[in-house]
Amino acid sequence: MIDDIYSAKVLALAANLPHLGRLAAPDGSAEKTSRLCGSRVRVDVGLDSDGRIARFAQDVKACALGQASAAILGAGAIGADEAELELATEAFRSMLKAGGSPPEGRFSDLAMLAPVKDYPARHASTLLAFEAALEAVRQAGARTSPAGAA
Repeated sequence: MIDDIYSAKVLALAANLPHLGRLAAPDGSAEKTSRLCGSRVRVDVGLDSDGRIARFAQDVKACALGQASAAILGAGAIGADEAELELATEAFRSMLKAGGSPPEGRFSDLAMLAPVKDYPARHASTLLAFEAALEAVRQAGARTSPAGAA
């Protein structure tokens, strides 16, 4: 039933998005849009010398599911590195598309979005924030690594 995906916890997350806005001078920035519903998320990141997210901001124009996912991302983004974000994104995608296990660690609250797996039309908007964050971190890493420096 569709009410399962819009639980009180999901709606509470959607109403309280951390790190809203934009960074003045991000190391990396990425925007993702769902073609199906038009939801959009832009993520800006600044990395520390170890490649971990030290600064994070997000501009979210999405449905309640996209907002809930962005809230979980925002709550755990500071301190995450590319590998951790990639593992979380892949586990999240697997959870939605194949019924896999939810991500562990700082992004384990994504488990509350497991019922979304039964609504394929909602998958893209639910994944947007994590996909944008991963792309932004990769972009930032390419800019700040010695190999990416000009």
